[in-house]
Amino acid sequence: MSQKSQAFKCFKEWKTLIEKQTERKVKRLGIDNDLEFCSTKFNKFCKDEGIARQFTVRNTLQQNEVVERMNKKLLERTRCLLSNVGLNRSFWGEAINTTYFLINRTPSTPIGLKNSY
Repeated sequence: MSQKSQAFKCFKEWKTLIEKQTERKVKRLGIDNDLEFCSTKFNKFCKDEGIARQFTVRNTLQQNEVVERMNKKLLERTRCLLSNVGLNRSFWGEAINTTYFLINRTPSTPIGLKNSY
């Protein structure tokens, strides 16, 4: 997205893509109370589609446990990668990108031991 005003359009496209790929319906959506997710169009769409929304306080990532766990996992694995290879912090950006790449290609239990790639 280049602008927040595109959130509703992007969400509808994402929802269609996910439902076709997984053959399952989106039932719950965890979002912050930011304005792009609270428009009347967005509210009506979620109500019509039967999507329950769980709101957190705006600009507080601490309330999103999934994001916090993923951030922790990324940081821990990146530190291990840099430490084991013997590189300094100047390679932090590349190391975190590599860690993210590896996590996305590792089989995951919640999706039936498939990878998200």
